[in-house]
Amino acid sequence: MTPRFPTVTYDEAEDKLREECGVVGVSGVPEASLVAALGLHALQHRGQESCGIVSHDGARFYTERQLGLVGENFAGPDTAQRLAGDAAIGHVRYSTQGATVLRNVQPLYADVRGGGIAVAHNGNLTNARTLREELVAGGSIFQSTSDTEVILQLAARSPRAKSANRFLDALKQIEGAFALVALVNNRVIGARDPYGIRPLVLGRLDGGYILASETCALDIVGAKFEREIEPGEVVIISEDGMESRRFAPARAARPCAFEYIYFARPDSVIGGISVYQARKAMGRRLFQDAPADIDVVVPVPDSGVPSALGYAEAARKPFEMGIIRGHFAGRTFIQPTQAKRDLGVRRKHSANGAVLRGKRVLLVDDSIVRGTTSRKIVQMVREAGAREVHFRSACPPIINPDFYGIDMPQRSELMAAHMETGEMTRALGADSLGFLSVEGMYEAILGEARNARQPQLADHYFTGDYPTRLIDNERAVSDKDRQLSFLVDA
Repeated sequence: MTPRFPTVTYDEAEDKLREECGVVGVSGVPEASLVAALGLHALQHRGQESCGIVSHDGARFYTERQLGLVGENFAGPDTAQRLAGDAAIGHVRYSTQGATVLRNVQPLYADVRGGGIAVAHNGNLTNARTLREELVAGGSIFQSTSDTEVILQLAARSPRAKSANRFLDALKQIEGAFALVALVNNRVIGARDPYGIRPLVLGRLDGGYILASETCALDIVGAKFEREIEPGEVVIISEDGMESRRFAPARAARPCAFEYIYFARPDSVIGGISVYQARKAMGRRLFQDAPADIDVVVPVPDSGVPSALGYAEAARKPFEMGIIRGHFAGRTFIQPTQAKRDLGVRRKHSANGAVLRGKRVLLVDDSIVRGTTSRKIVQMVREAGAREVHFRSACPPIINPDFYGIDMPQRSELMAAHMETGEMTRALGADSLGFLSVEGMYEAILGEARNARQPQLADHYFTGDYPTRLIDNERAVSDKDRQLSFLVDA
């Protein structure tokens, strides 16, 4: 009889950090919407719930927004006919603000004085709720629950005559982490938050320009990488060329650590650093921080693969695919109701017992969030016959939530925030547990010779050092404190 090996079925949404969103902007390229669609396809890992493209042909806007994947909606050659023009912006979305309904799908478009504006946004505004309340009090009417619409409303209320200047006025009022692309008549605009938390790159293509969240989107369309958009910079691209301005003073960059750890595609380059090589280096350093006496190194696929390769290399132990992930379990994050999504979101990891049985196995994953999936995987590997199961996280313990566009649980739900390593080890059912140190993470990503010119990362997940003010969160905490005080006084 063929041996049967354990399979673990789990809800990936409950225990993995969700990618934020991905944006693309194309200017001065024939059939720009097709190029935008191809770029979005390369960025599909950043959001699978919905996608949208807005184009401009020099006279009018064309817009199409859909629930589902890019290939399901923008794969046909008629895309360029439906969305005409040589300027376009696009967006793939996973919702961190606003429910997954069509009215929240980006890019969002509005007619304002001076012309139309379409905006696509990756990140999260930390003062969106405050601004929204002020705008509503002033008579603004919102059509979505997305914080991106705040930017449109601010632009609409600007007294400036030109749409591009109205957009700049809006940028000066928002805070948080954001990489934006906008289509203002036939101009494509790109902007990056003052700390450069969210990524945005610029490339050249057939005499035109392309903006994208990651370099992998440039590669897939054959564009040449030019540079990253600087923190606090806005670029305005038209048929006359590209103009660069600043909407915020220059600050030391704080790029998101999780772009290197998990979110970016391995073949992308961020800040001149190969994401794949950084992840392998994290694995090598992880061996120094948390060694173990083992027989084989096994990644938790797919995101744990590069770090596991690095660990195995440093430990001089065999690397084996002891867990096989099914990639064809159906569409994910696109169902219109939570109940249907819960059915569609399930994924399977199967144990490859031939390489696990009787072995001392070390599992490497990119991170531990709630720990529920990690516990199931440890159990599955044991049931497949592993003699020992050791677990390693290729990033430091996550002890703080995020407010910049990552769907991260509250602090009370983060396993490492309320458990010591020993407690976590027992909760996971592992023989040992280890994490990459914060210092090790920096060394792996930025290199051993850190200096003043190298950035501090947005590392608040591990340190509590948030790069920006958290205005909405501070207000919420203050309101809660006032309510508690009222109850005590009563």
